[in-house]
Amino acid sequence: MGENLNVLVTGLNGVVGRALRGTLEKRYNLSALSRSGVSGLPIERNHRADIADFKKIKPAFDNVDVVLNLAADGGMSSANGMDASWNSMLRNNIVGTYNVLQAAKESGVSRVVLASSGATVNGYELEEPYKTLVSPESVDLPASWEMIDEFSEPKPITIYGVTKLFGEDLGRYFALTSEMSVINLRISSCTDEDKAAPGRAQANWSSYRDLQQLTVKCIEAPQRLKFDIFWATSDNKKLFRDNSHAKNVLGYAPQDGIR
Repeated sequence: MGENLNVLVTGLNGVVGRALRGTLEKRYNLSALSRSGVSGLPIERNHRADIADFKKIKPAFDNVDVVLNLAADGGMSSANGMDASWNSMLRNNIVGTYNVLQAAKESGVSRVVLASSGATVNGYELEEPYKTLVSPESVDLPASWEMIDEFSEPKPITIYGVTKLFGEDLGRYFALTSEMSVINLRISSCTDEDKAAPGRAQANWSSYRDLQQLTVKCIEAPQRLKFDIFWATSDNKKLFRDNSHAKNVLGYAPQDGIR
């Protein structure tokens, strides 16, 4: 199935895009949409436009089967990091996400995979036992803890997290009102290096190969999966963002974890 799919990726130049690119290029007919262009792709598959400009991005969606939307601002791995302005997040995370979904719908794209974020629930880390689980100090771990799954109450404590929740619900709207499938992938911790940083990343880190596997499973899931949300996490000892839903629905089988 995979080798015949035409997959368009926004934000391929970013940290997550670079972590996924090798796998995506080997498996799909890959094209990219970005402001500055992506090195190494032929010009006919290297679309340059700002996702906030609907008319300019629309041609990139022609003959595309699946869109992977990674473009965003305000996350820890984005260009401006946590210092991103509201205007930039409005342009990229809200207007841009709407434009991607609308262009995909109008072009007959079968599925959009939206990169969401652990920032949708970071407020839990202000409370125990999660405060202990993300501590950079050497502390005694609780005997057990309640997992945070896709259906837990959202608890954003940044505007970035709020914009990602908006993107999830916008995806739900498009899934309910069109033929298109929309899957949200909540990416918790992915950096330039394929290893977990000290502290909070030890709990909810995802290795590159686990993230690659799960992304492929989202892209290739049966079309009857109309809408869903999955946590992209490896099997870490202190994990509290529950990846069991991805295991049960998609057959996700993490290979890594911080023990």
